[in-house]
Amino acid sequence: MTGFLRGVVTALITPFSQDGVNFDTLGKLLARQEESGADGVVVLGTTGEPATMTAEEKEEVIRFSRAHVHKMKLLVGTGGNCTETAVKMTKLAASLGADGVLAVTPYYNKCTQKGLFAYYRAICEATPLPVIVYNVPARTGVNILPSTMAEITTLGTVAGIKEASGNMPQVMETARLIRGKCDLYSGEDALNLPILAAGGSAVISVVSNLVPADMKVLTECVATGDLKAANRLSDALLPLIKACFAEVNPIPVKAAMKLLGYDVGLPRAPLTEAEQETVLLLREAMKNYGLEVAE
Repeated sequence: MTGFLRGVVTALITPFSQDGVNFDTLGKLLARQEESGADGVVVLGTTGEPATMTAEEKEEVIRFSRAHVHKMKLLVGTGGNCTETAVKMTKLAASLGADGVLAVTPYYNKCTQKGLFAYYRAICEATPLPVIVYNVPARTGVNILPSTMAEITTLGTVAGIKEASGNMPQVMETARLIRGKCDLYSGEDALNLPILAAGGSAVISVVSNLVPADMKVLTECVATGDLKAANRLSDALLPLIKACFAEVNPIPVKAAMKLLGYDVGLPRAPLTEAEQETVLLLREAMKNYGLEVAE
C-alpha cells in the first residue's frame, strides 16, 4: 500500500521517573507534537527504550498515548527477536487503537533473508493495520536487502520501510524496487534530505523530539520542489542532528529534552546518562540553532 504516511513522524522518547513511566511528562510531549503540526508519533520505537520496559508499562504507554493523540497518527513499535512475541504485541497495539505498527527486524538472532520475509508475513497476517518495516542493521545485526524488501511488499498491509541502514546506494535500490508498491521513509536524520529527494514520503525522526515544526517544514519544502529552502534548513539542522547522535540514541536526545526543560528522567540501564562533554555539545548546538536552553 502507498500513501499511509506523509511529512514528519516523531520517534518519541519515553520519559521515566523513579517509579516508572512519567505520564505527566509524556502527556506534555504528545501535546507538544500535536501543537507543532507533526503528522504522527511512534511510541515504543527504539528511541522509546522498549527493550527495558515491562509488558505492563508498554501497554500503559499505548493506552495513554491513544487517549492523548487526537490529530496525529499513532504508531506503535511492536517488533522484536521473537516472532510470536512480535505478533502478540502487534495484536495488542491494534486492540488498543493504534493507527499502524513499526516492526524492527529481529535483533541478535541474525536471521536469513528468508527468515525476514517469514517474520514480516506473520506480523502482517496478525493485523489489518498498516505495517512499517524497520531496517536498522547497526542495531540489529541484520540488513534487509533491496530484493527482500521487494518481496515483502507483496504482503498486502506493508505500508513502507523506515530505512536507517545509512547506505544510500542500497536505499536508492530499495526505492527503485518498491516504488508504487509501498513507501520509503527516512529513519536517519542526517539523511532526511537525500531520502526525501529520492522519493521518500516521510521522515521518522529522533531530532523532531526537539524541533518538530522545523522538520515538518523540511518535508514540505521537498514535497513542493523548493530544494534551495530545503538545503538551507538541512544545513542548519545538521549540527543539531550530529549532536543528538554524539552517543547512542536516545541518550543525547533525552539530555537535550532536559535542556529544554522537560522532566524526562534518565535512560534506563544499561544505557547511561549523557556524558558532560555530550551535554556541552548539545547545549552549544541548541543555542546556535536558536533554541532556548535551560541554564
